[in-house]
Amino acid sequence: MMKTDYKSSSLKIASTCALVLMLSACTQEVQNKFGRAVQNWTGTNGVLEIYAGDKLVKRFLQIDKLSTAVSTSGNTARSYRFGYGVLDANLNGIKDDNEKKVYFEISDFSTYIFYDKPKPE
Repeated sequence: MMKTDYKSSSLKIASTCALVLMLSACTQEVQNKFGRAVQNWTGTNGVLEIYAGDKLVKRFLQIDKLSTAVSTSGNTARSYRFGYGVLDANLNGIKDDNEKKVYFEISDFSTYIFYDKPKPE
C-alpha cells in the first residue's frame, strides 16, 4: 500500500514540475494569453475611463475583460480594444438604475485608463 501512495505522489510531483517547466518555456505573449484566460474565467470588476485631453468624457463600469481585436484572416492584432460594461452616463462612478450594460470599442490611439475597481470594505 505504501508503494502505491509513493508512486501516486511522485507522479503528481512530476506532473506539476512538467507543467511549470512548460509554462516557463512559453513566450511572454503565450503566458499573457494564459493569464487573460484565467482572469476572464475568474472575472474582474474593471473600470474604463476615456479622456479627451485632461477631461473625463466616458466611463464604463463592471467590465469583465478588455480584449484586443484580432483580424479574421490571420493573427494580426487590430488597432482597437473591445468589451462589455455599464455605461456610466452621469460619470458618478456608480451603476444607476437607468444605466445598462453595453458593447464598446476603443481605439489604441485613444487616451484611456483601465483598472480593477476595489471592493468596498
